Amino acid sequence: MTIAVLSVASEVFPLIKTGGLADVVGALPGALAAEDVAVRTLVPGYPSVLAALADVTPVHSFDELFGGPARLLAGTARGLDLVVVDAPHLFDRPGNPYVGPDGRDWPDNPLRFAALSRAAAEIGLGRTSLPRPDVVHAHDWQAGLAPAYLHYEGGPRPGTVITVHNLAFQGQFDATLLHNLGLPSHSFGMDGVEYYGAVGYLKAGLQLADRLTTVSPTYAQEIRGPEAGMGLDGLLRARANRLSGIINGIDTTVWDPAHDPLLPAPYSARQPKGRALSKAALQQRFGLTDDPGALVFGVVSRLSWQKGLDLLLEALPTLLATGAQLVLLGAGEAALERGYRDAAAAHPGRVGCIIGYDEALAHLIQAGAEALIVPSRFEPCGLTQLCALRYGAIPVVSSVGGLADTIIDANEMAIANGVGTGLRFQPTTTLALEGALQRAASLHADAAVWKRLRRNAMATDVSWTNPARHYAALYRELAGVAAA
Repeated sequence: MTIAVLSVASEVFPLIKTGGLADVVGALPGALAAEDVAVRTLVPGYPSVLAALADVTPVHSFDELFGGPARLLAGTARGLDLVVVDAPHLFDRPGNPYVGPDGRDWPDNPLRFAALSRAAAEIGLGRTSLPRPDVVHAHDWQAGLAPAYLHYEGGPRPGTVITVHNLAFQGQFDATLLHNLGLPSHSFGMDGVEYYGAVGYLKAGLQLADRLTTVSPTYAQEIRGPEAGMGLDGLLRARANRLSGIINGIDTTVWDPAHDPLLPAPYSARQPKGRALSKAALQQRFGLTDDPGALVFGVVSRLSWQKGLDLLLEALPTLLATGAQLVLLGAGEAALERGYRDAAAAHPGRVGCIIGYDEALAHLIQAGAEALIVPSRFEPCGLTQLCALRYGAIPVVSSVGGLADTIIDANEMAIANGVGTGLRFQPTTTLALEGALQRAASLHADAAVWKRLRRNAMATDVSWTNPARHYAALYRELAGVAAA
């Protein structure tokens, strides 16, 4: 039997993306098709989404949806089966989906994403011309009220699941919004949507969804404790029997060095010669010394405290002392952007940085760097290290969350048994990172060992095949769940 799933998210690749959430939401439907799961994705009607939508059919209308009329439009775009919340008063805004031109969150974000959840509930309750789904799958705080709306309606409803992609972003808003959100007064309590005197969108989903998932097994364990639980650890411990971790995958058609049009030449584990051309192109793009034998470390990341990029700045003298080079692509905190610009200016030919994000350049870094550094203080899953494995850039990662779950440390025993795929370090400190960088330099000096690590890395299955099986099993368990 085919399971029908409504996936609810604030972004979806390749139509609108600010981070890994979009990649996951965009890739899962195709992977789940092989598991006899049909996914329709509900997203806001941003300009870029509406512009891409084809075969459009109106399936529902709202006389008033948090400030104005709105429609639900079914259609397709870039191979995705979509339902779009066409509400111009909420979503007809260019640029970043969350932040205005002044760099601040849109003040009506609470209503914008409540509208997304309200639309999900209407579909889930069978009030549109679309077939009612078996499961509603909410992603992150922006969709966190969907399980709440379905819960408080009463009567038959789909099964619900919420996935936490990053617990640090929770969607907490003033309690006075409760009436405007259309939630009953009794929902404002510890067993409902209330969270420290506010309305907590993510908290609501975690409290009221039938099942909770996050994007790696280790992160699912970490967030049950106070250090990583971000104030929600008590709730997550209480619902531990409903919480599981399912590791992410990547789209291995988009990320495929053997058929990547963004690279100077294709290559594979069996025929790796083309990789040298990417390395040369990378060194040229970042103004590094043309040195085919150099250990080039790469970084593709948001520049933030979470990502540990301040630690890498502190460890830079150690990295340079090994004779290595560094390239960095990213944007974020002003102090870190300034720090990496200064480092590039102070070490021409050895350090290069480009502030911003460029999808094609991200592919070139994965293909041209010898190793990729991911020193995160916490990391729910991480996708960049999965791309690195696929492209043969040896990951150097902190041993947290999904990084710990996806990288096999190349310690002496692992090397002897031919199973290492990268380097892990803990704790997440400058000293431990420096040790990992020195260890990488030592391994790189042994060409045979490094070649073996690269072969192991590129042989790792980073596709959605296994994760899709886990999600499909979860959906089958939830299908037919009715409200108590």
